[in-house]
Amino acid sequence: MLTDVRTALRGQYDVAEVAGVGGMATVYRAISRIDGLEVAVKVLDPRLHRALGPDRFLREIRILSKLDHPAILPLLDSGSEGDYLYYVMPFIRGETLRARLRAEPQFAVAEALRIVRTVLGALQYAHSANVVHRDIKPENVLMDGERVMLADFGIARAIVRAGGETLSSTGFAIGTPAYMSPEQAQGETRIDGRSDLYSVGCLLYELLVGTPPFTGTNVQAVQARHLHDPPPSL
Repeated sequence: MLTDVRTALRGQYDVAEVAGVGGMATVYRAISRIDGLEVAVKVLDPRLHRALGPDRFLREIRILSKLDHPAILPLLDSGSEGDYLYYVMPFIRGETLRARLRAEPQFAVAEALRIVRTVLGALQYAHSANVVHRDIKPENVLMDGERVMLADFGIARAIVRAGGETLSSTGFAIGTPAYMSPEQAQGETRIDGRSDLYSVGCLLYELLVGTPPFTGTNVQAVQARHLHDPPPSL
């Protein structure tokens, strides 16, 4: 796939290597041919391209380019080439909060609160613009030294508005079970900022305890615990 992506994007980006693989997209490190900026090009799974249609997705995602906050990783570009839908963000050479958690499963209280306060500041700004993240999790929090940034802001929103909360034709579902609010787990499409705040609560719990508040052997078990179980005491 790397060769195909290089060929598809060669007019705008020199794609160097795969930088990461997620559930819905593959991340490539690349250099912009326009300004020489090192960027992260996130290419959606081709099944999403077919299910969403490029026009609807690109129309929704371009709204996110208007978000301007120091703790939100900005959207630089987006487009469609062949079977590939992609969006572009600055390339951060730090690490994700997930990587930090692997090395340090439990954070000091002060550091956990510093990280979460920054995430909440970004959410307060975005929610005031009626933009909900929908997928708060350690993988979407980037750490560059002391700097904390929230990535993939609104990407889930763009996918939902273009193709529905659960894309039945592809098997993709928006959100991550360990951090998903009860209303999101039930498939409600009209969610608001409170869903993000629930996810931040799960994130803070994990930073302090070393594991999310609810775990299970499969997605359904985790979602059922979010719906019915009280959170375990810290």
